[in-house]
Amino acid sequence: MSTDLPAVARRTAGPGPGRPRPAPRGPLPLPPLLAALTAALLVSLLCCVALGASGVGWGDTTRHLWAGLSGGTIAPDEVPAYTIVWELRFPRALLAAVVGAGLSAIGVGVQAMVRNALADPFVLGISSGAAVGANAVLLFGALGSLGVWALSGAAFTSALAAMALVYAAARTRHGLTPLRLVLTGSAMYYGFSAITTLMVFSADRGEAARSAMMWLLGSLGGATWSSVPIAAAVVLAGTGYLLWSAPRLNALAMGDETAATLGVDAERLRRVLFVVTAAVTGAVVAVSGAIGFVGLMVPHVTRMLVGADHRRVLAVAPLMGAVLLLWVDVVSRLLLAPVELPVGVITALIGVPCFVVLMRRRGYVFGGS
Repeated sequence: MSTDLPAVARRTAGPGPGRPRPAPRGPLPLPPLLAALTAALLVSLLCCVALGASGVGWGDTTRHLWAGLSGGTIAPDEVPAYTIVWELRFPRALLAAVVGAGLSAIGVGVQAMVRNALADPFVLGISSGAAVGANAVLLFGALGSLGVWALSGAAFTSALAAMALVYAAARTRHGLTPLRLVLTGSAMYYGFSAITTLMVFSADRGEAARSAMMWLLGSLGGATWSSVPIAAAVVLAGTGYLLWSAPRLNALAMGDETAATLGVDAERLRRVLFVVTAAVTGAVVAVSGAIGFVGLMVPHVTRMLVGADHRRVLAVAPLMGAVLLLWVDVVSRLLLAPVELPVGVITALIGVPCFVVLMRRRGYVFGGS
C-alpha cells in the first residue's frame, strides 16, 4: 500500500521533512540601492522646485536654478519667477531634504538607544518642549528683538531646556535606562503639550493661532536661505556620528549585557546618543515644526529592505527620508492649492497605511530583520 499523500494533500501540506522551505529573500545590495536613491533625490529636488501653484514652467525653473547656482544674469521681466524659484522654492526643497534625512537618521538612533520599535525622534519630549518656545514667539511675540531668528532660536533653546529636564528626571544612580527614558519622555511630552494648548487658548484668535497650529503639525513654509545651513550642519554632524557608531549601535540593540561582552559601555553610549538625538531633533523641529511619522516609519521600511545592520540602515535611511519629505511637501502644496496643508498631516496619512502593511507583512519583525 502506497504511503504517498494524495495530490491535493501534497499541495496543501506545505514543505515536508525532505522538502526544504524556500529561503527568505535577503537584503537588497547596497551600492545600487544608494545609487538609485541618490538619483531619486536629485530628481525629487528638481520636481519639488518646479511643481507649484504659481505656474513657473520646467524650462524656466532649470534656467533660474542654473542662474542662481552659477551666478548668471536674468532679464528684468524674469525677476518675479526667479524670486519664486531661487528665494522661495529652492531653499524650501533643500530644507525638506535636510529635515527628512535628519528625522530618519535620528529615528534609527533613538530606536537603538531605547531598544523600542515604537520610538521616534519625538518620544523623548524634545519636540513638545520646542513647541513651547515656538508658540511663545508666534502667539505672544516673545524674543522679538531677534527678528527672523526669534522662532527658530526660541524653539531650539526650549528644546535644549526640555532635554535637560528629561535627562535630570530620567537619570538614576544606575544611569539612564531605556524604559525610564521612554516613560519620562512620554510624560514630559504630555506636560509640554498641555502648556502649549494653554498658550493657544489664552492667545487671541486669528492668524497667530492658525500659525501656531501649522507649526505644531509641521510646515516648511518658513524656509529661508539663512535657515538651511545651520540645520544641514547639525543633521550632517549627527548622522555622521551615528554612522561612525553603527557597530556599537548593533551591540546596544542586543541589550546592555551583550554590549558589555563586546566591549561597549552601554551607559556612556546612551548618554552621548541622548545628547546627539536631542540636539538634532531640536535643530530640525526649530526650522520645520513637529513633522511626525517620518522618524518612525522610514527606519522600519529601511530595515525591511537592507536588514538590521545599522551600518546599512544609516546609509540608506537618510536618503529615503529626504526623498519622502520632498514629495510630501509637494503634495501638501498642491493637494488643496492655493491652501497649504501642514506637512505632518500628509506624513500621517501616508504613515498609517504603511505601518498596517508592515505589520501584516510575513517575515518582518519590528526592530529587526
